[in-house]
Amino acid sequence: MSAICLCYEVHEPYQLRRYTVFDMGQNSIYEDDDHNCDAMLRAARLCYLPANELMLKLIRRYDGAFRLSYAISGTALDLFEQYVPEVLESFVALARTGCVEFVAQTAPHSLAFLYSRQEFDRQVQAQATRLKTLFGYTPVTFKNTECVYNNDLAAAVAELGFKAVLAEGTDHVLGWRSANYLYQPVSAPGLALLLRNTNLSGDVGLRFSDNTWPAWPLKSETFASWCHGLAESADIINIINDYHVFGLRHSKESGIFDFMEALPEALLARKGVHFTTPAAAIKSFKTVGTMDVPQFVSWEDESGDLTGWLGNDMQKDAIHALYALSSRVALCGAPDLQHDFDRLQTADHFRHMSTKWFSSEAPDRPSPFGSPYDAYITFMNVLADFEMRLKTTEELQPVPDPDATAPAKSRAGRSRKPLAGAPEKTSGKSRSSAKKDAKPGTKPSAKPGTKPGAKISAKAGTKPGAKTGDSAAEKKTAAPRRKTGTPV
Repeated sequence: MSAICLCYEVHEPYQLRRYTVFDMGQNSIYEDDDHNCDAMLRAARLCYLPANELMLKLIRRYDGAFRLSYAISGTALDLFEQYVPEVLESFVALARTGCVEFVAQTAPHSLAFLYSRQEFDRQVQAQATRLKTLFGYTPVTFKNTECVYNNDLAAAVAELGFKAVLAEGTDHVLGWRSANYLYQPVSAPGLALLLRNTNLSGDVGLRFSDNTWPAWPLKSETFASWCHGLAESADIINIINDYHVFGLRHSKESGIFDFMEALPEALLARKGVHFTTPAAAIKSFKTVGTMDVPQFVSWEDESGDLTGWLGNDMQKDAIHALYALSSRVALCGAPDLQHDFDRLQTADHFRHMSTKWFSSEAPDRPSPFGSPYDAYITFMNVLADFEMRLKTTEELQPVPDPDATAPAKSRAGRSRKPLAGAPEKTSGKSRSSAKKDAKPGTKPSAKPGTKPGAKISAKAGTKPGAKTGDSAAEKKTAAPRRKTGTPV
C-alpha cells in the first residue's frame, strides 16, 4: 500500500525598493509597497484563489480521500493580511476540512539556522504559534527554507519538538537507496525524515509547460502511471513543489489546473494507493534505516547546495553583515527594529544577488533589480541605515544599574544592616572598605577602648544624653580618623 504526499510551499517576499545613499539617515522606508501590492493582487488572481478553490472542491468531491499539506511563510501571511485577506480566508476554509496539514518553517523564510541558532529557534516558534492561532493547527512537521537540510538541522528540529522534517532527496544523499521511504536522521533517532522525490516533483514543478520535454504535454493518466510504477517498491512518494506552479509558473493555458483536477481520480484508480500528509505518514509507516547528511543540501538549482544564496562574495558579505547585528537587535528589544531585521533575513534578497551563469530566475519570481550588483548595493544601503537606527536606539537606552542586574545574594549582602552602634554613614572609605581593612577576628568599634554594648557619645568626655557643641573650635580639635575609616 503506497501513499502520495503532496506538499506545497507558499511564500511571498517583501521586495526592497531602490534605496540609495541619499536615503540613508533621511528615510527608513525600505520596501516597495506599490510593487508588493501589485505582485500580491496578481498572485491572488492567477494562483492562490483559483488553486485554493480547486483544492477545496477536490477534498469535498472525494469525501476526504484527497489530502495535502502547505508550508506557509510568515511574510506570505503578512502580505495576505495586508493586501488580499480573501486569500487567507480561503486557507482557513481549507483548514476547516481537516484534510490539510500545515507545516512549520521560519517566519521570514530565512537562512537563520546557518548563522544564529537563537534566531532560528525564535522564528520557528513564532511561526508555529501563528499557525495555531490562524488555523487551529499545531504543526508537527518542519520544512526549512528551500528544503535546506543537514544532520545538525535535524537535531535542532527534534529539540523544538517536531516529529518529522522534509528534505531534498538528492542522488548524492541517497546513493543506492530510494527516496520513497521514511528514514531517521543519524543525529535525531526519534525524528522521521521524508525525502522529496526529485524527478516526479520536477515533472510538475519545472517541466510541465516545457514544450521541448519529450513527455509534453503531460496528462494526469501518464503521471499517475509513473507513480503506480513505483508503488510496488515504495511506501510514500513525496511530491513537494512551490504553490506558484498553479497559474504563475505554469499559466492556466498550459493546462495545469485541468491536470490537477483529474489527478486524484487517476491516482486513486489503482487499489492500495491513497493520499496522505506527513503527520499521517509517520503514524502509518515505519522507518527503514538511518540517513547521514553531513553537508547542507537544498532543492535550489541543479547543484542542490547553498550556492544560490552564498555563491559569491557579495552574497556572503551581505548575509554576514546582517547576522553580525543579530545579538545587538535582540539585546535592544525594540519591536520596530526586530520587525525590519526579520524582513531583511528573507532568503530572496540574497538570491537576487546570485551570479551563477547556469542559474536563472524563476519566471514567477523575477528579481526587481536590473542586476545582482544593484540588488547588493540596495541591500547594503538599507543595512547601513538600519545599523544607524540601531546605534541611535542603543545610545538612548539607559545604562543598566549594577545593583539591579546583580544576583540577589550579592544584593542582600550589600544591604545588610550595620552593627549596633555603628553610624549609618561614614566619611572617607565606605563600610565595605572598612571591613576589608580591619584585621581578621576584630570587631569594629566606634572608639578604641569602648566596652562592647556601651553607648557612644558624640564627643570624648561628654556624658551620655548631653548635647554637644558645634563650634569651629570643636571641629578643629576633633580627633583624626583612623586609616580603617572607623570614626573615633
